[in-house]
Amino acid sequence: MRNVYTVKQVNAYIKNMFSQDFMLNRIYVKGEVSNCKYHTSGHIYFSLKDESGTIACVMFAGARSGLSFRMQEGQKVIALGSVAVYERDGKYQLYAKEIILDGVGDLYERFEALKRELEETGMFAAQYKRPIPKYAKTVGIVTAPTGAAVRDVIHVAGRRNPYVQLVLYPALVQGEGATESIIRGIRALEAYKVDVMIVGRGGGSIEDLWAFNEEDVARAIFDCGVPVISAVGHETDVLISDFVADLRAPTPSAAAELAVYEYAGVEGRLLEDGMRLKRQMQQRARECRQRLSQLSLRLRHASPQQRLNENRQRLADLETALRRQMERRLEVRRHQMAIYIEKMRGLSPLLKLNQGYSYMEDEKGCQVRSVAQVAVGDEVGIYVKDGRVTAVVKKVQKGSSSAGVAHLLR
Repeated sequence: MRNVYTVKQVNAYIKNMFSQDFMLNRIYVKGEVSNCKYHTSGHIYFSLKDESGTIACVMFAGARSGLSFRMQEGQKVIALGSVAVYERDGKYQLYAKEIILDGVGDLYERFEALKRELEETGMFAAQYKRPIPKYAKTVGIVTAPTGAAVRDVIHVAGRRNPYVQLVLYPALVQGEGATESIIRGIRALEAYKVDVMIVGRGGGSIEDLWAFNEEDVARAIFDCGVPVISAVGHETDVLISDFVADLRAPTPSAAAELAVYEYAGVEGRLLEDGMRLKRQMQQRARECRQRLSQLSLRLRHASPQQRLNENRQRLADLETALRRQMERRLEVRRHQMAIYIEKMRGLSPLLKLNQGYSYMEDEKGCQVRSVAQVAVGDEVGIYVKDGRVTAVVKKVQKGSSSAGVAHLLR
């Protein structure tokens, strides 16, 4: 039986062959930078390519002192290093020790040229950017039906708001026919009248993402009547679709965050707003009731009926006061009358007559007040309490009235 080798033995043999090749130990490789990733460890992983092929490359953190610029997609560079086999994977790669710029790659030149052209036409202008609906009900997605991008969007949208409808247009996002497929998806979802549209895909090389750098795709996004969120690749990937879209999202997951409002948050705010509105309505109702009470009180005071009642009461009070005043006046007059009566009684001749006195008059009807007014033989009239006596004077005697009264008393 022929010799049988393990995979490890084969990989070790190939590695040894590479290490013994003088040319591969110090070689300059020219190509266009692709899939460039700066690792957190400080290592740089990238590929160099040309029109016929690609070679994987790595520059370890310890060799970065030989790099005077930041590597980007599309740059044409010359890398000095050694080609060796990574024994574990059985793959060969270029271990770069020094990298220098050799010009800008064709794809990068095309990107910059199209970017300048569209910017000059005003397609990137802020006045054409439409706001993303705050409470979208339907969200359209133009991306590949399989892959991490669509799964991320579905997951984030379902977590934020399971009631939002997601409408997927399964499009080609790289390779031949990708441009036309993306354009058809944009127009189809626009006709479906979704509220907002996410156009994008997951990460990849600049070649994989190139469909989103095509002018036709950019114009389809610009002409779309629905707000478009561009979500292509990773945060470091910047494409023409990002500039022309209404909003750029760094990743598809971030696009879902921007397009789908959080139901729980809105529900909580609505509850808070409802409670605040209820409190305000209650406060307003209390203020209105208080105001109504004040107006009612003012109306009662200003009411014609109230004024009539008040005037009636006032007239009744005046009438009572007048009656009391009249009674007091009458009482005063009665008292004065009684005094006058008593005085009159004291002066009344009839009262004197009733007390035993009499009244005498001569023939002419004149009162006889002195003995000098009569003579013997004169006829006089004497009035007593119960009538008149006619008499003839037989004797006239002069003297004091007190002596006469004393004589009468005897």
